[in-house]
Amino acid sequence: CSSLAGIMLLEVVLVLGTLLIYFLFSKKKEETLPFKDGWWGKGQKPVTQEDTSVRPFKVETTEEELSDLFRRLDQARFTEPLEDSCFHYGTNSVHLRKVVSYWKNQFNWKKQVEVLNKYPQFKTKIQGIDIHFVHVKPPRLPEGQAAKPLLMVHGWPGSFYEFYKIIPLLTDPASHGLSDEHIFEVICPSIPGYGFSEAPHKKDFNSVSAASVFYELMLRLGFNEFYTQGGDWGWLICTNLAQIAPNHVKGLHLNMASVSKLGLTHLLSVLLGRYFPGLFGFQDEDVRRMFPFLKKGLYRILSESGYAHIQATKPDTVGCGLNDSPVGLAAYILEKFSSWTDTEFQNLEDGGLERKFSLDDLLTNVMIYWVSGCIVSSMRFYKENFQKGIGTQKHEKLTVQVPTGIASFPNEILHTPQAWAKKKYTNIVSFHFMPRGGHFAAFEEPELLAKDILQFVGKVEKEQLWKKK
Repeated sequence: CSSLAGIMLLEVVLVLGTLLIYFLFSKKKEETLPFKDGWWGKGQKPVTQEDTSVRPFKVETTEEELSDLFRRLDQARFTEPLEDSCFHYGTNSVHLRKVVSYWKNQFNWKKQVEVLNKYPQFKTKIQGIDIHFVHVKPPRLPEGQAAKPLLMVHGWPGSFYEFYKIIPLLTDPASHGLSDEHIFEVICPSIPGYGFSEAPHKKDFNSVSAASVFYELMLRLGFNEFYTQGGDWGWLICTNLAQIAPNHVKGLHLNMASVSKLGLTHLLSVLLGRYFPGLFGFQDEDVRRMFPFLKKGLYRILSESGYAHIQATKPDTVGCGLNDSPVGLAAYILEKFSSWTDTEFQNLEDGGLERKFSLDDLLTNVMIYWVSGCIVSSMRFYKENFQKGIGTQKHEKLTVQVPTGIASFPNEILHTPQAWAKKKYTNIVSFHFMPRGGHFAAFEEPELLAKDILQFVGKVEKEQLWKKK
């Protein structure tokens, strides 16, 4: 009887030992996000093979386009703002009149078209729609060095133009006082439905669709391994791309990282993190940026997310007015370049717009939306991403294993501490609190962002981190 018990005990030990060895040594299969092979062109997908040629593209303008714009600017109707309201009610029309006057009398769109054309641009058809992108190679490469491909993705209400000041810092760092240990070949596409990329003609084009299109673009350009960088929608598209192709994305650099899957720990950290920061992995800077949470978290979300609710529900309705009125379009877009750069700018009558940007730069971005007529299709991207509910998509449930770098800017609308981010991005190799700057990092603080990208890539390359994913 005792020998029988001994045999049973041995069997139990063997089974438990086998299970232990299995769990210790069996690598959990990392789940990837399925590539979304859609067809977004008009009508039925043709049976013939898609034209995969890459065609040069230049931004052009006509006298008709300009005379139509000036006619509309001349006929603009303004509403008097409330006294002392500054930018608290949105774009202040006293300042808007000044912007429109500058637009009519000083802004030179033809000159800005030349600025836009200073970098090579192309178009290529992917999944039925024309994709526009800027592709800049380094002017020079030190002996024995290869350029590293970097995909940079913008957001709303930005455009590929946001990257024009950071591109030279990455493609020719030595000429700008930066280390040339790593030199990039930069690819900046326009999200489909934004700028000069064709808008999808069918429903359900979301961030995973955009990531799949951009993955196809990078492969078409001959890049099997590359880095990605993004903020705003670029954050989500690049995140999805890292989930779709973890063996092709060497590193993911973000200047915004939002986490939609929140658990009990997050809730407790919101309630108690101010008093017990160490318990939740918060640093002093996290506490400074997040608390009091009612004011800096909840109220800020409520006061700054009205646009998102409209765009995630009825984009075509509100888009009608914006697509018809350049002044309305400017008011809608410029407000974001005020409050998302620094919420304190709402206390100024001019919204602080020219404290970080020039009117030429701001109006060039507005003009990209105006001349391409893309405001409605750009807003639809919110509906496609949110209509199934937050936290319900597969990509929201999957982690990101790719080496990740996060540049956390102090005036970002909502702060995400590293303690939260690492639940989603399990391989954060660089997380930095940036000294200044807001939501439009590449546009506003190109040098700060470029330095952070360079040090992040330096870390990944030195330790060959992508090979250890």
